[in-house]
Amino acid sequence: MQLAAVILAAGKGTRMKSGLPKVLHKVGGRAMVEHVLLAVKKAGVQKIILVVGYQGNLVAGAIEGGVEIAHQREQLGTAHALMQARDALEGVDGDVLVLCGDTPLLRPETLRDLYRQHTRMGNAVTVLTAELADPAGYGRVIRSPDGRVGRIVEQKDAAPEELRVREINTGVYCFRLRGLFDALAALRSDNAQGEYYLTDIIEYYAGQGEPVGAVRVEDASEIMGINDRRQLAAVEKIMRRRVLERLMLSGITIMDPDTTFIDDTVEIGSDTIVYPFTFIEGKSKIGENCNIGPSARLAGAVLGKDVTVQYSVITESTVGDGCRIGPYAYIRPGCVLERGVKVGDFVELKNARLGEGSKVPHLSYVGDALVGRGVNIGAGAITCNYDGERKSLTQIEDNAFIGSNTNLVAPVRVGAGAVTGAGSTITKDVPPGALGVARGKQKNIADWAARKKRLVSPSKAD
Repeated sequence: MQLAAVILAAGKGTRMKSGLPKVLHKVGGRAMVEHVLLAVKKAGVQKIILVVGYQGNLVAGAIEGGVEIAHQREQLGTAHALMQARDALEGVDGDVLVLCGDTPLLRPETLRDLYRQHTRMGNAVTVLTAELADPAGYGRVIRSPDGRVGRIVEQKDAAPEELRVREINTGVYCFRLRGLFDALAALRSDNAQGEYYLTDIIEYYAGQGEPVGAVRVEDASEIMGINDRRQLAAVEKIMRRRVLERLMLSGITIMDPDTTFIDDTVEIGSDTIVYPFTFIEGKSKIGENCNIGPSARLAGAVLGKDVTVQYSVITESTVGDGCRIGPYAYIRPGCVLERGVKVGDFVELKNARLGEGSKVPHLSYVGDALVGRGVNIGAGAITCNYDGERKSLTQIEDNAFIGSNTNLVAPVRVGAGAVTGAGSTITKDVPPGALGVARGKQKNIADWAARKKRLVSPSKAD
């Protein structure tokens, strides 16, 4: 017996008021549909079909391999959307989970429990339900006097007594594949929306005497769907808390979870401490025993162990063991910092490689540069890497010393052990061990201060 899954992700999501398909809006650093796909895979599903519609190629292109795509050309309802997966499910002998692409909080454990109870009871369909204090907006699960599920009625079609029912349909089902598409073909669209509701299949099966079951989810937050930006923010908050709890249970200290934002895609090693007002995003990976924050932002950053980052931004760069970053450093994409590098206050790096033990303590810009081991770059030094047409490389070899306020006009090389004089503008290579000085000769003008004072003082006649 096989278990397949069909994820319905064809809608535009008009209430999101966005040009982006709803299911591609991110929650915890992943598109919401990616969370659903991940839950399905972890639940043990062998075959996954994603039904797309609005900007379907964009949705399909955002998904990793191992998923078949079916297209719903017209938006005629959820039952019609499921029908589009018929060809992809040809030859599957078993059951199929059906769920929506906008429920990113759904856990794989819940899907496994739904499938387990579905097969144990031998049902034609088993629906996942939840009980809500405020069920407004959801389809209500209507049971017969003996407690069996008889039908699901959508809010727009519900009678007043039905609206008082608190058990709701989550939009997650497990179907026996045999006979499913015959049942779908028998459904009608005589409802308020003029659509083919998948919910109507419950009443169809019950009328045919087929066994219909229900499994109630314990944590109702799992089934929260997203229709607008307010719901997006509410789900984001729950997802973020889940991520932080998982990290804390794995041996990471989060000083203040209420002011810490970490994506679900992030990896962090044990005994790392994350301080308040810190954002760690994308596929960032942080080693053990690091101190991150306060007020740091890491996006696509890879950090070794024993790294400290304070009040700084690191994007798409690699930082080696024992590095010290900040405060107020900006490390832009393409940087590689080897072991023990120091990047201090108000330093900006871009597409630069710094060798082991090198230091850029403060007030410098290093871009498009190869910096060797043990180099010291003084305050105010910059690499002049752009001439208005092209960017060129600056090379600083091992143990060189770059004096304060040095301008290195690329392309240029400073040799191993060389020194540049403070305030120099270096336009030619400095040989290894040499001193490079390029500045005007100092001239002192005697009595200048007194002469200036006489020139600007008011006359006695005034």
